[in-house]
Amino acid sequence: MSDLFNEKAKDFDANEMVINLSSAIGESILKYVPLNEEMNVMDFGAGTGLISGHIAPLVNKIVAIDISEAMLDKLVSKPELHGKVEAVCQDIMDKPLDSQFDLIVSAMALHHIEDTQKLMRIFFEHMKSGAKIALADLDKEDGSFHPEGTEGVFHSGFERDEIKTILEGSGFKDVQFYTAHTIHGVEKEYPVFLVVASK
Repeated sequence: MSDLFNEKAKDFDANEMVINLSSAIGESILKYVPLNEEMNVMDFGAGTGLISGHIAPLVNKIVAIDISEAMLDKLVSKPELHGKVEAVCQDIMDKPLDSQFDLIVSAMALHHIEDTQKLMRIFFEHMKSGAKIALADLDKEDGSFHPEGTEGVFHSGFERDEIKTILEGSGFKDVQFYTAHTIHGVEKEYPVFLVVASK
């Protein structure tokens, strides 16, 4: 499979929208999810490690999962993540990890996954009892967020009720939504939710 983010990785961390969005999601996770230094965390769709960077100082270890080698190369080059974050270039939809986590976080990766229900089931299987997920993505939008024909985009955001139903159907409980950020586009605004739930 081609690395869709190979070109984007080069200047991803210099993109102002990406920086603002990652900061807002990172701060929302810190606000709504209790972290401690014994926690082992999966960062799904970790990219260049912008979300991992927010939570790494407060937890034991992060396993950063992504299918883009170029993005993970940027992540492992960051000295502040050394010793805390392990990069794994793997599609856990096809090849799950042999470990369980206290927390799974993900930022703006869900709309790149075609089978959302399968992903939530896989998340559930990768979690210890009592563990939490904190997932951020776009609220339902009209398809204008990404340029037309963008490869690897399967959803134009999500209805919050739809995500809640999928999570509860996968075994999650205590599903809570927050608005983490609003992306100000040229003509439209795109709210971004953070959903937190427990196993």
